Amino acid sequence: MAMAKKIKMLLVEKEISLSELAEKLNTSQPNLSNKLKRDNFSEHELNEIAEILSVKYEANFVLEDGRKI
Repeated sequence: MAMAKKIKMLLVEKEISLSELAEKLNTSQPNLSNKLKRDNFSEHELNEIAEILSVKYEANFVLEDGRKI
């Protein structure tokens, strides 16, 4: 699943609008919308979004045997 879709699902779950998230990220709503359309987020931005939405963000590579790197 694309990261943009996950972020949109979290916004619904947390009842936060895109505009509210953009404001908390100190960016404009159009800029955030464009990032969502491109599905283009840095690791730093994803951690910042997670903190704002009070969730945990984990980035892993998962091997065939289930190990995470």
